[in-house]
Amino acid sequence: MKKTFKLTHPKIKVARLVEAIKHEVRKYLKRERRKNLPKDADFWDFDCRYGDDESSSQVIHVSDIDKFINQAELKQLESFYLEILAKPGYRKKR
Repeated sequence: MKKTFKLTHPKIKVARLVEAIKHEVRKYLKRERRKNLPKDADFWDFDCRYGDDESSSQVIHVSDIDKFINQAELKQLESFYLEILAKPGYRKKR
């Protein structure tokens, strides 16, 4: 998913837009995790990027997505860019 989310709408309040965005992100992650894994992979891992726009985006961890969406709401941004790409993950031997 590579998408620029808008936080402005003439009829919908910002808090509802934020909740809808979080729901869409969670739904995407859940859908990607349901896909069949390659034979040698242990789990689905995700490469995530967040920023005001695509060119200024920086790498973030999957667990920080909600935190960055909340920060966008607090900063009263008009829009933000979020990229989530699935890749096979491999556990490290101890």
